[in-house]
Amino acid sequence: MEMNASYTSFVAVGDSFTEGMSDRLPDGSYRGWADLLAARLAAREPGFRYANLAVRGKLIGQIVEEQVDSAAAMKADVVTLVGGLNDTLRPKCDMGRVLGLLEEAAARLAPSCGRLVLMRSPGRNGPVMDRFRPRMEELFDFIDVLARRHDALVVDLYGAPVLADPRMWDVDRLHLTPEGHTRVAEAVWQTLGLPPESDWRSELAPPVPPAWTARRAEDVRFARQHLLPWIGRRLTGRSSGDGLPAKRPELLPYGEPLGEPSGPTLS
Repeated sequence: MEMNASYTSFVAVGDSFTEGMSDRLPDGSYRGWADLLAARLAAREPGFRYANLAVRGKLIGQIVEEQVDSAAAMKADVVTLVGGLNDTLRPKCDMGRVLGLLEEAAARLAPSCGRLVLMRSPGRNGPVMDRFRPRMEELFDFIDVLARRHDALVVDLYGAPVLADPRMWDVDRLHLTPEGHTRVAEAVWQTLGLPPESDWRSELAPPVPPAWTARRAEDVRFARQHLLPWIGRRLTGRSSGDGLPAKRPELLPYGEPLGEPSGPTLS
């Protein structure tokens, strides 16, 4: 990868991770790593253009159907494709179908852009994620295969212990904090061959363990406010992204307004 490469356009494809949850702005919309990366790229390149087609809760089939053709038509210098993880968290998951759709997305995007970027997404430590970890790791192994097949870059967030630290995750335990999104933006920035501005892999200070009663109270709040509603949506086939538009559906100069703000509903 050429150091100090020049990029004039960027399109982000995916789900809530790329939409930016839970990096919430004062107006209730979400920022996230893709917006942070776009701002940094725009500072280097006059007229830089950016689109973010990601919508929370989307499965890989929906990403292929609703986002991939639009992204390919934009012919951007950089396209990031992150998807499939929501599928692995469903009660029933056909991994063969998931991998096939991810292959289809990569095959359609790679020839249309200057550089396709894939990710091995971060995974929080904890019993809920541990249940789905074999599926996640099957997905991530296939991403390495796709990268070789389509000459894509891979950002290995899953291999960074700091991004598994619970302190990098929001109270819903599904989405990164603003600090987590900042580190992802830096990871993609460096993978694109741009000069490092920080060490995104650096560990946090040792935590101060909370009291047992505080941990249990937090677990109960998490289950009531986030886990049970999330399970309910999975069992009924609903998604928090149903009916929501992409946050930035057109490839526009970075300074032009985003689309309608994304509300705070969790995926």
